[in-house]
Amino acid sequence: MKSLIRNYNKINIKAMSRKYIFILLASATLGLTSCSPFNVRSDYAQTANFTNYRTYKLRIDDLKLNDIDKDRVLNELSKQLQMKGLQSGENPDLIINVKANHKKITDITTSSPYGAWGWGGPFGWGVGMNRTWSSNYNEGAIIVDMVDARSNKLVWQGIGSGISVDRPKAKQKQIPEIVAEIMNNYPPQRK
Repeated sequence: MKSLIRNYNKINIKAMSRKYIFILLASATLGLTSCSPFNVRSDYAQTANFTNYRTYKLRIDDLKLNDIDKDRVLNELSKQLQMKGLQSGENPDLIINVKANHKKITDITTSSPYGAWGWGGPFGWGVGMNRTWSSNYNEGAIIVDMVDARSNKLVWQGIGSGISVDRPKAKQKQIPEIVAEIMNNYPPQRK
């Protein structure tokens, strides 16, 4: 009887430890996926049947980037589309229009008005100092529009912003990452 109870306790401990490991892994995965530095969103036409789209053609008339960044965007986008089962073609089901833009961002930071305190602690005599400073930088965005080639109507749009335009090393890494995050929303999951 004692050995039966001991075996039951061992099995119960193993089952509990597996459950906790699963919970830890699930929360770690959720935490990693929600820590993106980018703001990515998408929208789609409710009437579009995304299973009918098998071929695409890229249109880059509005992609105002230097040649290096343009290649980064197009290479990653083509890779992502092919992973979704779409193939490039001359008589496509989808026309994919890719655009990029950037805007100047000004961050204003203000320090607490409570600086160094003198005699008497926070309720006595003290000196308060308020400091404000600003930083300016450019933030880039990529927009992917998918247009039904037959109806010439927009059926899906993905937008991603948050690229550090002013830092070449950051752009090198961020452009493929943001394109991949944008394309994670295609095809849309209907609710």
